[in-house]
Amino acid sequence: MRILGIETSCDDTAAAVVEDGARVLSAERLSSAALQARFGGVVPEVAAREHAVAILPAVMAALETAELAPSDLDAVAVTQGPGLLGALLVGVSFAKALGVAQNLPVIGVHHLEAHLYANSLVAPIQFPALALIVSGGHTTLAYWRGHGDIQVLGETRDDAAGEALDKGARLLGLGYPGGPAVEQLAQTVHSTPTLRLPVARLGRDSLDFSFSGLKTATEEMVRQGTYDPADIAWALEEAVVIALVETLDRAWQRYSPPHVYLAGGVSANRRLREAVAAWAGSHEVTVHMPPPHWCTDNGAMVAAAGYFRYQQGHRMAFDDGPKTPWALQEVSPG
Repeated sequence: MRILGIETSCDDTAAAVVEDGARVLSAERLSSAALQARFGGVVPEVAAREHAVAILPAVMAALETAELAPSDLDAVAVTQGPGLLGALLVGVSFAKALGVAQNLPVIGVHHLEAHLYANSLVAPIQFPALALIVSGGHTTLAYWRGHGDIQVLGETRDDAAGEALDKGARLLGLGYPGGPAVEQLAQTVHSTPTLRLPVARLGRDSLDFSFSGLKTATEEMVRQGTYDPADIAWALEEAVVIALVETLDRAWQRYSPPHVYLAGGVSANRRLREAVAAWAGSHEVTVHMPPPHWCTDNGAMVAAAGYFRYQQGHRMAFDDGPKTPWALQEVSPG
């Protein structure tokens, strides 16, 4: 089954064709990140405008690379939410128009669930599992029991991990996108620095996250002007990683599944991947994480998630539109 996946939730216009939820036939991405960097972050109106310009070239390129015509597709999957409303509207409108023109079913996909299914592009998903989704706008920990069966265990109470990294990058003058820039600067530290930033611990029973205090502490440290920027970047990255791994460990102590899945843009961070792999190795847990190029927003993950939602009977009605906010828990039938 060949599904075209369309992703326009933020600043990347992406399209891909995936067969049977696993085999990538093509993947194209046009990003407005360079344009957004002028403003130090994503401007929703600019993102929507750039999506409108880029979506047809991205889809046509994906079809051409896959050597398919629109009539060869079996379905269209599109990120329905959450995300920037104007950006989502471009993708959803295009997907629905293509569905009508080609008489194809259209499947609305949750953005965070799609990130999880980036893992199915590497190997079949194994259940039950803990799922840690870490991105610029979301930090979510869930118990993944089956396709379409997700129990959210914890979420950020304020800012997401990616937001803390982006804020740190702006304070350090590193620009946008901030996460990769912080990682790159942190890697220039030759010896383990003694500098530390606070890790929010919300209680022994909490599986939630909080990164607002970390942002404030980073700002104060930069303002003092007495610390090396590379040391600050290292301390910021380390504080984020510690918070994520400690909370993951608390969840595993409670549920003890044999598998852990990592997903989302921040999951491309090398320090986080190493820390989760090390934790898993000491707990007899199999950790799964997509290669970095599938961690960021892409159309292949949307097509993969769409395949499994299609199998469960999900279809977008003609009058359905973007859904934002849209809680991840709502994708689970339970």
